[in-house]
Amino acid sequence: MEGLVKNINVNKSNSFISENLNIKFCTIKDCNMSLFDIGVILNKTTGILKIMAMKNLMGKLKNTFHETEHTDLLLSATLNNNNDSDLEIKLDFPFKKEKSNRKFHCVFWDVKKSDWSDEGCFFRSSDGENIRCECHHLTAFSVLMAKGDISTETLDTITTVGLSVSVFSLLLFLAIEFLVWSAVVKSNLSHFRHTAIVNIAVFLLLADCSFLASTSPESLSDTTCFVLTVCKHLFYLAMFTWMLCMSVMLVHQLIFVFNPLRKRVFMFLSSILGYVVPILIVGSSYIYCKYTYRAYYDKKTCWLVFERLLEGSMHAFLIPVGTIMMTNLFSMVVVIVTLVKSSVQDSSKTEDKDTAKGILKVVLILTPIFGVTWIIGFFLLMLDPVYLCCFCSLKIVPEKSRFYRHFSSVDP
Repeated sequence: MEGLVKNINVNKSNSFISENLNIKFCTIKDCNMSLFDIGVILNKTTGILKIMAMKNLMGKLKNTFHETEHTDLLLSATLNNNNDSDLEIKLDFPFKKEKSNRKFHCVFWDVKKSDWSDEGCFFRSSDGENIRCECHHLTAFSVLMAKGDISTETLDTITTVGLSVSVFSLLLFLAIEFLVWSAVVKSNLSHFRHTAIVNIAVFLLLADCSFLASTSPESLSDTTCFVLTVCKHLFYLAMFTWMLCMSVMLVHQLIFVFNPLRKRVFMFLSSILGYVVPILIVGSSYIYCKYTYRAYYDKKTCWLVFERLLEGSMHAFLIPVGTIMMTNLFSMVVVIVTLVKSSVQDSSKTEDKDTAKGILKVVLILTPIFGVTWIIGFFLLMLDPVYLCCFCSLKIVPEKSRFYRHFSSVDP
């Protein structure tokens, strides 16, 4: 079909329409056309844009992207005699009003990986009748529509209230810690413990404030959204690394009772792990995304991008956090086992009760401090969303000075 489009000779007729076929041409610089109610906008300097829309062909194309369905509409375009290095495609897709609660994703077909990606494509707006997508690179583009937008007014309110309570509690804790610091920090062990807890609280406070500032991403500029994404990525990682510092310190004190950590050694190693490592992770992930032409953050959420398993900047957060949580869970098990072993030799009912109380106390105290409760959120993040699609795709294959574009449209 692309070969047919390429070899069409433009004559006086500027369009051909039948029941299953619609062909249009554009020789001017600003092309704005509609085929089967799908709007296509392309600004060019030279060349002839040829677009052909066809029905009843999409069913013969392979589609394995999650649980998606397609319609029978495909649109192919060819741009001849054009050398523009920067082309922006704008696509307007009609959708049914009863499905207006869907969450839209503008994506493109990654030919090398044979899967969909949203890098370089953005969902701009929806006026109730059309979906507007913009893409800044030429390949196969699509609009994916989720079953429903999980963001609701109730959930947004719970998020805002919960984070506000967390911010207030953290500020209160830091104020109390400041007032009683000299009274409670009287040994190296207490100094280690309180230093780690204060750092955890500070970074969680900063992360919560950044999260609250990005609860309405549509009202933020691209620069602000990027800065908030970096802040959340950095502060949450720093919080988890200080949790790791605390768990490692506790296990070391239990195992090496007669070889306690020196204050200078602990502060040096903790500073590297708690400050330097998060900065290196965030910086390297951004540089990697930049030089591999991948999106570091999603403008619709002001957060990292999850493409698929082991792909996307989200893994620069998931992998370190997952590793830290598993390490902290192991540390908590070591603490519990050590507590049980200390009372095994002279066991009695009374001592068994004391041991059980001690274990319960360890679980209640160490679970939040070590971040073990975040395992629930970690596994939720790892779940792939299920999509229905409303596709429109654009495919460009360069051949000398020509580009071949291929569009397709599918509806749930």
